[in-house]
Amino acid sequence: MSAGTEKTSKSTGSSVLELIVIVAVALGLALLIQALLVKPYRIPSESMVPTLQVGQRVLVNRLSPRFGDPTVGDITVFHPPVGSEEMPLNQCGERPAPRAACDKPTPQASDVNFIKRIVAGPGDTISIRDGRVIRNGKPTSEPFISDTCADNLGAQCTLPRPITIPPDHWFMMGDNRGESDDSRFWGPVPTAWIIGPAFATYWPPNRINLF
Repeated sequence: MSAGTEKTSKSTGSSVLELIVIVAVALGLALLIQALLVKPYRIPSESMVPTLQVGQRVLVNRLSPRFGDPTVGDITVFHPPVGSEEMPLNQCGERPAPRAACDKPTPQASDVNFIKRIVAGPGDTISIRDGRVIRNGKPTSEPFISDTCADNLGAQCTLPRPITIPPDHWFMMGDNRGESDDSRFWGPVPTAWIIGPAFATYWPPNRINLF
């Protein structure tokens, strides 16, 4: 083998090794970012229509819950309580009062992920009228919700008896109030079960948006 051929072989081997190292580092960084900072989620249902459509992808800030409390109004990914996924037999932590939302979750978190909007926090007193939240005695401004409750006479749209959100808990509701499985039926969510707020949509391209 000539000196030139030997140099070329070494150069090629070095380039391949360098490429492998770059790919490995990139994959490692991507996994680290997803595990600690940002994670993508797919919208599985119509509960957040019209804000989010089925199949849209959102990016969730996993770092935010570690540096402060969630914020009322945030669209948030979280683990609901055990029993929440058992439609239509949702489980509440205790039997709610007549015409009141569930005010206590079951004690364990489910391993599924839900995405809803935080509508009330610790110490807030809320009731629901025609799908709209009355928080601490005042109707909240919710221009983002759908009008499905206007055509829905079900009990989920009007729960006039007030409940108080426990310390360190957050009340979650979908924007599609007449078609959402949420805290009304299985209770508020502890802070520890919150994964993080969604801050952007990235798919499909024609619906890219920042929250």
